[in-house]
Amino acid sequence: MAQSGLSGHSREQSLRRTGLLTALPPLSSRMHKLLVLGDKDAAYERGNLQRGGKNTATSDHAWAMTRALAADAVRAGWNRSSFIQVMLDGPYKAGQHARTLQHRRGYDKASAWLQRAWDGAQHYIRSTDPISTRQDFHAALAAFRSRIECTPWKGIAGKTDLRNLIARMEICTQAGSWDHTVSERDLAERMGCSRTTAHNSNQRLLNAKLLRQLDNGSTTEGARWMLISRLPSTTSHHWSTPKGPEAGGAMSGPDVRQPDPGADIDSRTAGQLMHLDAFAHHGLGGSGLAVLAALAEQDGQSLTELRSSASISRATAYRQLEKLKSLGLIRHEGELYHLSPTALEGIGTQTPDCTDPVSGWPQAAERLGSAGTSARRRKHHEAQRVRWHHEQARLAERRRAASQEPLPHPAIAQPEHVRADGCAIDPATGAPITGLYVASDGCWVWDESESVDGRGAAGQPEPFQSSP
Repeated sequence: MAQSGLSGHSREQSLRRTGLLTALPPLSSRMHKLLVLGDKDAAYERGNLQRGGKNTATSDHAWAMTRALAADAVRAGWNRSSFIQVMLDGPYKAGQHARTLQHRRGYDKASAWLQRAWDGAQHYIRSTDPISTRQDFHAALAAFRSRIECTPWKGIAGKTDLRNLIARMEICTQAGSWDHTVSERDLAERMGCSRTTAHNSNQRLLNAKLLRQLDNGSTTEGARWMLISRLPSTTSHHWSTPKGPEAGGAMSGPDVRQPDPGADIDSRTAGQLMHLDAFAHHGLGGSGLAVLAALAEQDGQSLTELRSSASISRATAYRQLEKLKSLGLIRHEGELYHLSPTALEGIGTQTPDCTDPVSGWPQAAERLGSAGTSARRRKHHEAQRVRWHHEQARLAERRRAASQEPLPHPAIAQPEHVRADGCAIDPATGAPITGLYVASDGCWVWDESESVDGRGAAGQPEPFQSSP
């Protein structure tokens, strides 16, 4: 325990602004930690490929860290020469790759590499709107939400990634920043899916550069993430879910990755409904959720319009519309489909296609066969959390025991087990052990002349067989 406290104190000492940093405007706390200690949490291992250099895992990681530091240095008011001096002349972990490049290929090559990172960071800062207040963030989040709503999320994987982004946007709204903290289990419960499904979705969003993991969390808090607000220019399934729909399944075909400008849903409606049992995988699923969200955004759409706005195939559209009509949540008038007046509350109305409408989302889940899914999921996650805390407590106890002083060697005499005349005392009974004495080196010594068959004259057992 004392060692951990010492290491924490030394870490605080190393994070102080000393040396070259004292004369420069301070970086943000996260970037200052990245500069001094390096990427301890591997948050930048999935960075962009560097320009004008050899692309390897190490160089790409170093390029991503350097670009992030350059962007924060530009915001803080540094100049190019100060940035290059800090990276090359300072003892900071984030500049190790630049210093290695300087050692191997000279100062000019290392300086040119840092200049490319600085120029790219300057261009990025100039091309983005600065967020200096909470109001600016909410305006940027609203713009990001509108782009998400108008992006086609095709296939099961696409609908899962849409749920993921919607859940994260709600968390960011409460946090007031793109940085947010959430565990995979909490995220899965918000999305209405399993933890494995949420984990796979996170990996797709990380690969698509829509998400960045800042750390791995702790025993009491979830991992920290950053939602990337800049979307690629091509709004297609290619960047949203690199896995893509399975071959031969729904939405498969040559045009699956083509942009679809007709996509348009209400993400807030989807966020309010997606955790319910009725929208589990074996219920309405993500496609049924997309149909309701599309009709909530614009009521009265034809089948062709719904296919485009909800980003679903013709077969999926027919299947989901039949389910929703049988529940009394939508009605079919001519070629258009309309939401029932209380459809978003799960209360249906009688129509020619439904004589027994549902009276709420729990009843809808019972008819769809997905009732109790969220309760079972929460129970399973809670059991996992309990096992996790028990395991952490067990490991902490082992570390605590290892940090304590080791037990004395049994051959060394302890003062509480020795009488004033030097004779040993049995720790179990307090009776003297005849023939056992303390030698000049402080260890036990046995007088064979006073023992009989390995036992003392008083019939006491040898002290080596009992705890001292």
